Amino acid sequence: MTHLDAATAPAAGGAFAEPTRRVGAGWIASFATAWLGIWMAQLAPVQLLLPAQIDRVLQPEHWTDSVLAFGIVSGIAALFTIVAYPVTGALSDRTASRFGRRRPWIAIGAVVFAIALVVLGFQTGIVAIGAAWVVASIGFCIVTAALTATISDRVPVDQRGFVSAWMSAPQSVGIILGLVIVTMLVTGTEAGYAVLALLLVMLVLPFLRLPDQVLGTRERERVTARGILATLWISPRRHPDFAWTLTSRVLVSIGNALGTSLLLYFLMFGLNDRNAEDDLLVLTLIYMVFVIIASLVFGRLSDRLARRKSFVFAASLLQAVAALLLAFVPDLTAAMIAAGILGLGYGCFLSVDQALATQVLPDPAARGKDLGIMNIATAVPQALGPLIGAIAVVATGSFMLVFLLSAACAVGGSIAVSRVRSVR
Repeated sequence: MTHLDAATAPAAGGAFAEPTRRVGAGWIASFATAWLGIWMAQLAPVQLLLPAQIDRVLQPEHWTDSVLAFGIVSGIAALFTIVAYPVTGALSDRTASRFGRRRPWIAIGAVVFAIALVVLGFQTGIVAIGAAWVVASIGFCIVTAALTATISDRVPVDQRGFVSAWMSAPQSVGIILGLVIVTMLVTGTEAGYAVLALLLVMLVLPFLRLPDQVLGTRERERVTARGILATLWISPRRHPDFAWTLTSRVLVSIGNALGTSLLLYFLMFGLNDRNAEDDLLVLTLIYMVFVIIASLVFGRLSDRLARRKSFVFAASLLQAVAALLLAFVPDLTAAMIAAGILGLGYGCFLSVDQALATQVLPDPAARGKDLGIMNIATAVPQALGPLIGAIAVVATGSFMLVFLLSAACAVGGSIAVSRVRSVR
């Protein structure tokens, strides 16, 4: 077997065996490239295209109406992801195809996501926009549920922090590249969504060329709706570390969403910034640099030290500091400093917490489903964050409460992760 074959071949011992062979640079590069396409397609619409499209359609008399509408659309999409993530993960766990378990779902999800984005660009009514975004969110869930599960399938524990960093680092790069594409390289909402959709498919394709573990005859079992539903509940009493990790991720993700999802509105209406879109790019670039540094450095360091909790705890507190800075010093310079601190904290959290999550899964045969539940703890808060923030803005007429809530959630997440016992 060549070195390349060894780096890409499925793990021995069956599909449910704990992987022991380290993945190579080619596998990691394809994995990171796929995530880059996914994050561009997800985050550029959330940060700019979708709120701008909603505002243009509504043309409200008061800006808070636009913020609230954006929050409602995001919140409705979140309800669908609660179902889509674990169901898709469970299906991919038991998919018996000659192409493997995960690859068919990665392909299906990417196609659904891309088509929905193209359709979204042509919508001119708020209901149609919401419906198209729901379908796009479902596609996002399908592709990411299957792709995330490949970490547990293929990557040994002592490499998961570093590999998970290549899931999180492309997030920040994807935000800035997506914003550059839709603001500088293409004009028009339709073109922006279409280019993001095309890049999504193109960047996922290399990962689909890698081999995927095929279920053995003895590992296959009949998949039924009742069987899937019966496995969705994971008892916090029997698996407390899974429950605490899930709780921590929910809280920190809500805090991050509150701190980032309304930035465009914060610049426009909180700071009365006449160059809001340009300054959003600057803040995102600062955030991106620190996310990349933190995710790669601390992900690898957590592998070497065989420690996860302390990194996640510190990362959560850093996000709280950034949120408090935005709450009490609402100006552009402070926002730039906060963007760096937030990026440092969230970059560390993304890579190390993902590695931590793979180490508290209850059942090796249900990795996709269990990680799908974990992914809910990231995706749903990211979708609910704008709604919670919008309600806070409407209630108070300012952004201070939004950032105070962000800090409180981050602190709560640090407390929750400290209760994990089975992982250092």
